[in-house]
Amino acid sequence: MTKQRTIANEVTLRGVGLHTGENVTMKFIPAPENHGFAFKRVDLEGEPVIEADANYVVNTQRGTNLEKHGVKIQTSEHVLAALVGMEIDNVLIELDSPEPPIMDGSSKFFIQALEEAGIVEQDAERDVFEVKDVITYKDEATGSDITVIPAEEYQVTTMVDFGTKVLGTQNATLEHLSQFKTDIADARTFSFLHELEMLLENGLIKGGDLNNAIVYVDKEISDATMKKLEKAFKKEKLSVKPNGILDNLTLHYPNEAARHKLLDVIGDLALIGTRIKGKVIANKPGHFVNTQFAKKLSKIIKLEKRNKVPKYDLNQEPLMDVTKIMSMLPHRPPFLLVDKILELSDTHVVGLKNVTMNEPFFVGHFPGAPVMPGVLQVEAMAQTGGILVLSTVPDPENYLTYFMKIDNVKFKQQVGPGDTLIFKCDLMSPIRRGICHMQAYAYANGKLASEAELMAQIVKTKNN
Repeated sequence: MTKQRTIANEVTLRGVGLHTGENVTMKFIPAPENHGFAFKRVDLEGEPVIEADANYVVNTQRGTNLEKHGVKIQTSEHVLAALVGMEIDNVLIELDSPEPPIMDGSSKFFIQALEEAGIVEQDAERDVFEVKDVITYKDEATGSDITVIPAEEYQVTTMVDFGTKVLGTQNATLEHLSQFKTDIADARTFSFLHELEMLLENGLIKGGDLNNAIVYVDKEISDATMKKLEKAFKKEKLSVKPNGILDNLTLHYPNEAARHKLLDVIGDLALIGTRIKGKVIANKPGHFVNTQFAKKLSKIIKLEKRNKVPKYDLNQEPLMDVTKIMSMLPHRPPFLLVDKILELSDTHVVGLKNVTMNEPFFVGHFPGAPVMPGVLQVEAMAQTGGILVLSTVPDPENYLTYFMKIDNVKFKQQVGPGDTLIFKCDLMSPIRRGICHMQAYAYANGKLASEAELMAQIVKTKNN
């Protein structure tokens, strides 16, 4: 497994927001394990934080824009692409403006800043979503589609066709994420002349100049339009070069537009919050289809995590057998519902119960159709969690465990005679004053059987 990574030191960049035209100072700040990427608006009261989450995407006009509780971040994709491209997992991005600096319209300067900050490995393992089936999203209105298929590593291919002679059809591929810095990071954003005119008329791209956006001239320019452009870009003279690009900007690659679209795909899919092991194929990608696909993937990943069955060697010697369990828990048969403890740490516990036809509850629940009551599955999870909380005191035999709260209980499938139930309980917050708040799962037959949020407290018995 690969370890998570963050940066070693804080690093600062300054520039101008492309659409706002505002001066902006941005800082990359080291973040703890499992933090992910998040933006912090230090120019606003309370310095609110917006996580880089696909569910916060509010619009995709001229960039991927996030909003949480009325706080906005514009054009997030180039910064996020740099973080993914450098294989960094946890960073806080501090801004004193709603928009990161556009720099040269690529991720190059962000890559340089991250390298300057240094990268360090953390203790926690990186969370990776391994693609096992083909997953597709299609935007019927535009014909754009994006697909991910199984692969040995994260790969991306973009295919673009803008229907214009000046740009034509282009493709770009990233076979290994390690190639992002050299092959993709310096691909600059671009615009067509007809889009540029519209943006200027609406007071957008206030921070634009001819050094941070490639302008493809897809129509004849009148003298009046040329004068407007010269005024907007503060240039005495503009011209269209033979390759159809405004002014004298030199392309880094013949397919720079396709490479920049690939950069955008990586930045937008960073909003999933989980690394991908699979190949992404994007046909006519754009921020809308990218982020819709990110939302779809994040839902699939969340569902898979919830239903994922941990694998344990049931033949190995348990950490605790039923005799040891009874030395900690006050419960006794027929109400003792845990047979073994397989794992126990400061933050989690894994237990097991072999369900047999001899269980007394099967006599009446139900005759001819034996089903383990859901309430007893919850009780079994709670008893397993009781081992976790009682392991924090030196004399567990002198304590009793009481339920305080049960939330979000769900029963997914029936449990019957012959099933082996695996219980996994993870702390949702540190144990304080004997109070344990857990997320608990019960698995049977390779599937999630039930789940619940449990809160319990251990209390010392009166005679001790």
